[in-house]
Amino acid sequence: MTRDEIMKIIKEQNVHFFRLQFVDIFGFMKNVALPLSQIEKALDGQMMFDGSSIDGFVRINESDMYLKPDYDTFTVLPWRTKEGTSAARIICDVYRSDGTTPFEGCPRNNLKRVLAEARELGYTMKVGTECEFFFFEKTEKKYPTTKTHDVAGYFSVDPEDCGIDARREIILTLEAMGFEIEASHHEVAEGQHEINFKYADALTCADNTVTFKWVVRSIAAKYGLHATFMPKPVFGINGSGMHTNQSLFNLDGTNAFYDANGPLQLSEIAYHYIAGILKNARGFAAVTNPLVNSYKRLVAGYEAPVYVAWSASNRSALIRIPASRGLGTRTEVRCPDPTCNPYLALAMMLNSGLEGVKNKLQAPPAVNQDIFAMTAGEKEAAGIPSMPANLKEAIDELKTSTLARLTLGEHIFNKYIEAKEKEWDSYRIAVTDWEKDNYLSIY
Repeated sequence: MTRDEIMKIIKEQNVHFFRLQFVDIFGFMKNVALPLSQIEKALDGQMMFDGSSIDGFVRINESDMYLKPDYDTFTVLPWRTKEGTSAARIICDVYRSDGTTPFEGCPRNNLKRVLAEARELGYTMKVGTECEFFFFEKTEKKYPTTKTHDVAGYFSVDPEDCGIDARREIILTLEAMGFEIEASHHEVAEGQHEINFKYADALTCADNTVTFKWVVRSIAAKYGLHATFMPKPVFGINGSGMHTNQSLFNLDGTNAFYDANGPLQLSEIAYHYIAGILKNARGFAAVTNPLVNSYKRLVAGYEAPVYVAWSASNRSALIRIPASRGLGTRTEVRCPDPTCNPYLALAMMLNSGLEGVKNKLQAPPAVNQDIFAMTAGEKEAAGIPSMPANLKEAIDELKTSTLARLTLGEHIFNKYIEAKEKEWDSYRIAVTDWEKDNYLSIY
């Protein structure tokens, strides 16, 4: 879009309020809301904010930062139309106080840098994310509970699936904002849902993913529900993942993963990419699975990918190769969960795969049997390692990863690890209900 096109829409749709949005290093969407009088100034990238107030950004003595809008992300917000006036948003890149230097702690800037490096190698990245989420009921005081709003299961229909109306409005809202929705359905667990939207280039996909989560939570609230992307909110049922379908495209628009004559119709590039992902999976886990709670999902028995392996059909493996070929040839990396920062997660997975491509790493044999059913000895003999068992283990792997340091840049790498170590330490010293339930009465 152009500036003039945006101004025309603002006038035609009577936009009176404008949100400048950006994302911090942990993936939380932030925004500065502006009245109509400030919109042109905002579109010219002249709006400043206090970066020292954002976790992981800058110190107070270097706090002034600019928000530079990406015109292609402009959209009117369908659910914010009121009394004839509308609101709109635009996603911004964060710049330093000189107004010309991209801030290295901005995850969006960082992904753009990594994508530019990939382009120099002759590749673009196409991605589609599948964010699962739960609808939970709220208390009378509007606090979220973990009581699901239904007891339906996989692909259930109404009236068992009580989330159909909310999902319908979410879909209509997303379509009005320019999303191409491919499917929606009730997921395996009670109260769990999934809405799939079309893949895009990596930057657009990251923008769409953070927008999707925001819309889901906003529309759910209209129905008196709390939508959560927490990986494992309820013990004993499936958690929520963010399966990430990804492929490399050549600059001429052909899919670099497809070879009609290759094994499984996959190219050598695809096999090298798979090898790179497998090599670095433990090292990027703290980014793709960033919470203490993330590792309550990554356990055997709930379809979560615990083991570092690949297969064309096996859903217990970390990487699955969906059946589609041609332009649809892709790898599905199944470990990420929807609490990750998609800008950082995509950058890490892209560079992991590209390390395999650049170094011509060889993918291990596919594992087509149920890995959950294999013994520890069988997994060891097959050379199948496990993902980190907890956030501390994942942080330690991240700290030793040269690839992660180069991919995230010094600023994000250090700030991210510092924050995650504090998070782990806070969890480590907390006294939990489990401890009280199991120890208090007998010791």
